[in-house]
Amino acid sequence: MVVDFDGVIIDGMAEYWWSSRKACIDLIQKHSAAEALPKVMPEYFRFLRPWVNQGWEMVLLAAESVRHDCPLGLEEAKAFATNYSLNCNEALKFWGWSQVELQTAIENVRHQAIATNQDSWLGMHSPFPEVISRLKRLDTEGINFMVLTTKGEIFTAALLKFLDLRPNILNGHEAGSKIEILMSLTTEHTILGFVEDRLATLQNVLARTELAAIPCYLASWGYLKPEDKSSLPKKIHLLETKNLDLPLASWS
Repeated sequence: MVVDFDGVIIDGMAEYWWSSRKACIDLIQKHSAAEALPKVMPEYFRFLRPWVNQGWEMVLLAAESVRHDCPLGLEEAKAFATNYSLNCNEALKFWGWSQVELQTAIENVRHQAIATNQDSWLGMHSPFPEVISRLKRLDTEGINFMVLTTKGEIFTAALLKFLDLRPNILNGHEAGSKIEILMSLTTEHTILGFVEDRLATLQNVLARTELAAIPCYLASWGYLKPEDKSSLPKKIHLLETKNLDLPLASWS
């Protein structure tokens, strides 16, 4: 069983804004906009989280929230989402940043937080208790689980230890794309299921002939776009927390 981390095992929205805000301030500290970054997570940021694939995007969204003369709200977030990738690229050009620069910035913030006050950093994450409990019981069915995430491996490892979860394999964003990692895993393991909260990722899995036989589950409790639950392909199953206790074979 392969399981995504953010939005599936844990809700990290409070930490996402905290670390993105701090990384953004570090980058634009000489810019007057830095003072306008609110401590309370803006609606704009929360709404766009389901479109985020990599951590650097969250730093960019934090910057975008203070780029304009007035605070960005839900309508602006919806407009941004209609051409998300294009708008991210335009924002990168406006700020003069690279993806690597932003990824490094947010990871530096997290490294510092873990080094100086790890308990406080860990406390900004809210685990999904039904998921934690189910993962801990998988071994009673003779099933191992692996964590596959776009989060940095060192941060995921710290959180897994905090949650007392011990996956057989952990792959962070440093290991490559989720498709590449799944391709590699299938050469040595039988993957009984892949639980993910990003519909596009599951669609990309099914689009690969070598991966099309993997049972794919969309986590209903995760960071979903408004239309995700109503537009599922036949081979992607919506997984509800109430069904987690069922035997794995009954999830489909």
